[in-house]
Amino acid sequence: MTAPVFFATVGDTAAGDQIVLDGPEGHHAADVRRLFAGEAIDLTDGAGVMLHGVVAEARRGELTVDVTERVVQPAPTPWFTVVQALAKGGRDEDAVEAMTEVGVDQVVGWTASRSIAKWTDRTEPKWTATVQAAAKQSRRAWWPTVAGPASTADVAGRCEAASLAVVLHEAAAVPLASLSVPSHGEVVLVVGPEGGISDEELAAFTAAGAAAVRLGQTVLRSSTAGVAALSVLSAHSRWR
Repeated sequence: MTAPVFFATVGDTAAGDQIVLDGPEGHHAADVRRLFAGEAIDLTDGAGVMLHGVVAEARRGELTVDVTERVVQPAPTPWFTVVQALAKGGRDEDAVEAMTEVGVDQVVGWTASRSIAKWTDRTEPKWTATVQAAAKQSRRAWWPTVAGPASTADVAGRCEAASLAVVLHEAAAVPLASLSVPSHGEVVLVVGPEGGISDEELAAFTAAGAAAVRLGQTVLRSSTAGVAALSVLSAHSRWR
């Protein structure tokens, strides 16, 4: 059975050390998952460090873990940032979850002109919680960050600074799969709302250096387009 992953402040903890998992993560591990002594467990700081260990002692709300190995993973390259237009019905959260599992490094909420949903005080905490759950499920040592809300001008600025910027658009002639993906730097992917990206928004992004691309012959929902595009980009870079 694969060891479950939990978030922890690991510091310089090394093999042979003990670390206490408490707080919300300790409660989840000890009281919800009911891990007991002798079971394998992994702890990560979400910034590249993964501790492999074994539960030494389980108490109410916390665990003591014997660390057997410390693994430090380099930062992903290239760095994938997805600008995700807000979508109604929780579809943007579905997108954040799936993109985290595939390997996104940052998700930026964009208030597109045709977005029905609005960014509220609850949006960032909900997206962050979604990222954390998906990152643990997919066993990531590097956890994505969440930012927003971004205006169209903000997104254009990100496109201009990126090593590669692409905008998904159903009328584009260039297939995403035909592009060369840089091995370093930031790749920015813009995903529009269900109503599509407006002509003005597309013009702003292409003027900033972004390429308008299509995924294929079919039109995907905003909740699935990002994960499909990330898969294509990863196949040309990280997954080789």
